Amino acid sequence: MSEPQPNGTAPATGRIPHGPFRPGDQVQLTDPKGRINTITLQPGKLYHSHKGSIPHDDIIGTPEGSVFRSTGGIEYLAFRPLLADYTLRMPRGAAVVYPKDAAQIIAMADIFPGARVIEAGAGSGALTCSLLRAVGEHGLVSSYERRPDFADIARANVEKFFGGPHPAWRLTVGALEHALAETDADRVVLDMLAPWETLDAVAKALIPGGLVCAYIATTTQMSRVVEDLRAQGSFAEPYAFETMLRSWHVDGLAVRPDHRMVGHTGFLVTARRLADGVTPPARRRRPAKGAHPAPGGDAPRGDTPGAEPDDAPGRPTES
Repeated sequence: MSEPQPNGTAPATGRIPHGPFRPGDQVQLTDPKGRINTITLQPGKLYHSHKGSIPHDDIIGTPEGSVFRSTGGIEYLAFRPLLADYTLRMPRGAAVVYPKDAAQIIAMADIFPGARVIEAGAGSGALTCSLLRAVGEHGLVSSYERRPDFADIARANVEKFFGGPHPAWRLTVGALEHALAETDADRVVLDMLAPWETLDAVAKALIPGGLVCAYIATTTQMSRVVEDLRAQGSFAEPYAFETMLRSWHVDGLAVRPDHRMVGHTGFLVTARRLADGVTPPARRRRPAKGAHPAPGGDAPRGDTPGAEPDDAPGRPTES
């Protein structure tokens, strides 16, 4: 097992530090109102707030979940940040992928230990951290980022979280459709403005049975990527969805949804790679009237006689 690095951060293998707090650890101090302040422990330093100070030396050597009282009499609870905490507070270039969406990508794109994953683009490195955690030391995440400044931010954020360069990560500055060299990827995750521009390159990179997952922001992007996946011919029927997260207030008999929730952040579209030379079977759909132009491009085409509504791919059906 890898030993902790001298500065106390996680070794660059994806493992998370454990045991007593050490110099170099990031620590979240949470006050009684739930406000969080993140510090990096340094011997001889002080945490300062308008409610007093706490010496870092008081925290070093204590276990997670300890409580510390500031000179102003306020108690703070101390934990190391979770990955979700870290990504929401990391320095940003591009917008980060929210934890609720990163979790869906890991689950619905079936990112497994040892997987060979291609990511475009790297953005600020939030999703990259989740992908690296999922594939482990024996997998591979190949990230492509068009903008050198975003690539620098992503590299700094990933290396800060893992305590150094991760052995399973390869970062390339360049457009995926031009720089992609892999031909045996298990999964491709696209977090970019126009993912449909990369579908030919993605189809060449994925193994049969592999999966592409696109993370997009708008309904027009979602529609374009779904229709282009169908037209490309190398993929099974796409599945498009989004998730919403609502927390609850629980205090005795006062149990109700919180007033605020994490609503729309993005859409996800997944599709499986077909075997070479296979033509996807025609889907039987019952579209809304006007959803598709009639042959010849004149009047809209209504419901197809005798057609049955299709079940959403990836969603269990009742028998």
